[in-house]
Amino acid sequence: QVQLVESGGGLVQAGGSLRLSCAASGRTFNYMGWFRQAPGKEREFVAAITWIPGTTYYADSVKDRFTISRDNAKNTLYLQMNNLKPEDTAVYYCAATFRAVIIVRSHHGYDYWGQRTQVTVSS
Repeated sequence: QVQLVESGGGLVQAGGSLRLSCAASGRTFNYMGWFRQAPGKEREFVAAITWIPGTTYYADSVKDRFTISRDNAKNTLYLQMNNLKPEDTAVYYCAATFRAVIIVRSHHGYDYWGQRTQVTVSS
């Protein structure tokens, strides 16, 4: 059974840092990523990574502030978020797929989703 379990959200002041984790059970995915959704807005792409060879992709809004990574041995995905801004406030979702080819920035390409975790950045 495939399951994605997220952890690490919380409340932080602007300029602070948080690290999100997503523990995956079952088989190893080809792609894993993070999306977020702020109140009244559509779900948006944040970052993604191919499990092998570890190619990363970022939204322009988080590039140079966020780092996506994975621990193959633990089958866990991470999102290190630095220099957080109030506009980063959203619920964050971990996503994954076994598909061989996807459009990584589109949520339609992902088949499995975590339960979401709230990130709140105060100004």
